[in-house]
Amino acid sequence: MGGYSARQFQSHCEMADMDFVARVAALYVLWKAEKRRRLVWRRVWVHQILQRRTQLGEFHQLLQELHLDDGRVQRYFRLSRCQFDDLLSRVGGRISLQDTNYRRSIPPAERLSICLRYLATGDSFRTIASSFRVGVSTVCKIVPDVVTAIWDCLVEEFMAVPSTDEWRSIAEGFEERWNFPLCCGALDGKHVLIKAPPNTGSQFHNYKGTFSLVLLAVVDARYCFWVIDVGGYGRTSDAGTLANSAFGQALRGGTLHLPPDHPLPGADLRGPQPHVFVADEAFSLRKKLMRPFPGRTLPRERRVFNYRLSRARLVVENAFGILSSQWRMYHRLTEVQPDVVERCVKATCVLHNFMRRSAEAPAVRGAVQGAEDSLQSLGRVAANNSAREAIRVRDSFMAYFSAEGAVPWQPTE
Repeated sequence: MGGYSARQFQSHCEMADMDFVARVAALYVLWKAEKRRRLVWRRVWVHQILQRRTQLGEFHQLLQELHLDDGRVQRYFRLSRCQFDDLLSRVGGRISLQDTNYRRSIPPAERLSICLRYLATGDSFRTIASSFRVGVSTVCKIVPDVVTAIWDCLVEEFMAVPSTDEWRSIAEGFEERWNFPLCCGALDGKHVLIKAPPNTGSQFHNYKGTFSLVLLAVVDARYCFWVIDVGGYGRTSDAGTLANSAFGQALRGGTLHLPPDHPLPGADLRGPQPHVFVADEAFSLRKKLMRPFPGRTLPRERRVFNYRLSRARLVVENAFGILSSQWRMYHRLTEVQPDVVERCVKATCVLHNFMRRSAEAPAVRGAVQGAEDSLQSLGRVAANNSAREAIRVRDSFMAYFSAEGAVPWQPTE
């Protein structure tokens, strides 16, 4: 025993046991004190900084001053004061909450302001919470609830499924403004950047090296969205997103209730032609979906067709540009769950229509700016096995644009 007697060794063990018990007792006392401290802290329902929300919060302080200047309100919310009040009257009943015995609920106007500010800036939830002096968890709950209410309350009026008469009206708009008859819309996809969700592998990884959801949209001649599909994986091509969407399935199945075939203006001898959609080279050629001719060195008639199709198709690119310039969330990496991103995108699209239809749209000239530029094809594209009927329809439009449908500013060489 290393020089220890049995009695000495027993005495040493007893002292060690006493020290261990003392240390455990001390730790227990400290644990109880910390627990009592936390219990006292949790009795405070709202942080003292947030308690002054009604005095110093952005909604109660800054916004009350901004309401004196409609231009500043529009830059802050992307909506004018009248549009904000109109929107609040539509969604206020859906987003209002009842007061409780513990605290007063955040009023609908403030909830709507928090949501619109997030969509307009794309700031983090923590930044929005600090500005409005509310909890981060409160913003996490408000934004999904309000964007869902915006979509539900506006979709029937501002983005309903088009009827046959509405498709015909859209086609008339394309013929009048963009010189492309029998066109029911321009189709394209847009990638919405997101933070890679956990355990999703490369599903959201796109060809640009980022992670995204895909917004597929059909736009009319006045830059309004009529059909949208949100949620496609970033790795999927535009053609694949269209094939997986409800719109793509209805287009293939012929259940879109498009107007019946009609002759091109002034070309009755060419026979009835179907109403079509225009898209870029990423999509496949179909009977009711026109895409440009592939290749770089093309005959004049094909170059004219590509140019006329590009004029009509650019409206969807312009609509995406207007959408992203109004709602800056599209300029930032969105760090929320994909389902919340989908709801935010749908809300911004229907708000885009709400804003354009409640305000006078700017005039668009009949001839596109820069018409003197040479007719260039859209570049090399992959070959597609297109149906003969689709090829026949495209050839009919091609011949029409170089004959009966030629416009004065169109080059003749």
